[in-house]
Amino acid sequence: MSEKILITGGTGLVGSALAEVYTPAPDQMGEFENKNIIRVGSAEYNLTNKSEVNLMFMNHRPKKVIHAAAKVGGLGSNMKYKGEYFYDNLMINANVIDQARIWGVKKLVAFLTTCAFPAEVEYPLDHTKMHLGEPHESNFGYAYAKRMAEVQIRAYREQYRSLKYSCVIPTNIYGPNDNFSLEHGHVVPMLIHKLYKAQRDGTDFTVWGSGKPLREFIFSRDVAKLTQWVLDKYEGEDPLILSTSDEISIEQLVDLLVKEFKFKGKVKFDSSKPDGQYRKPSDNSLIKNLVPAFKFTPIEEGIKETVEWLKENYDEARW
Repeated sequence: MSEKILITGGTGLVGSALAEVYTPAPDQMGEFENKNIIRVGSAEYNLTNKSEVNLMFMNHRPKKVIHAAAKVGGLGSNMKYKGEYFYDNLMINANVIDQARIWGVKKLVAFLTTCAFPAEVEYPLDHTKMHLGEPHESNFGYAYAKRMAEVQIRAYREQYRSLKYSCVIPTNIYGPNDNFSLEHGHVVPMLIHKLYKAQRDGTDFTVWGSGKPLREFIFSRDVAKLTQWVLDKYEGEDPLILSTSDEISIEQLVDLLVKEFKFKGKVKFDSSKPDGQYRKPSDNSLIKNLVPAFKFTPIEEGIKETVEWLKENYDEARW
């Protein structure tokens, strides 16, 4: 029987994609049982509470952990709730990683973020540059909390030699079952939701900022497939950046969305709103060298699938 794998943040964007990746084809059901994949969400356990995290491990007794749970949000939310983002993420990571150690979990993959990198650093970003300066002021609370997860795992690997814990650093993830909140969502789901409402209500489509900043986006299913490989195969110490390394401007992203929605209304960029960090290009050479045959989903295909998912699931989507 396969080893039991616990996925925190299991009902979210990455957790849902992981569930899809770990679901066997009908002719493989005898080789793999879904009951070995345990997905937990915030409705079941409050991961900021040590006792509840202990209870989670006691109830499920996993052999491996994919730690994807986090308090996340877009630019506006990160700027408004810096203290909450710092405290909640710091406690979530500290509790899950430590309780995994206590309960004998030998393999764990924790999710970090490119937001954790310094605002002023030589590009492209790679794992050696995370602690070389202050993160961007717009989300320093969230960024520092995520940095501490990397520090904790590095410290644990040095003290507890049997632990094969590692970190992955995805760029901006998007895909079906995202959080489409207009206040707390990341840029892709938030823009998709705003455009959906603008088309439905016959209003203008207004986008925060100038549209000039550049971002790298990665489809959630690609993240899930690479994370599965990391959990099964990778035992190195270096955090792995999960990225296409392809930059696209917010304005270009908006053009893709407008085309996908066939939106005929007016598009406005509100330059009175902040842009956030202008760009943060990453170096994905490490993961590409480790998994050279991997093919990333083109952003046009990923956007199409995400928009179709929201249209079909609007009433049940997360806000």
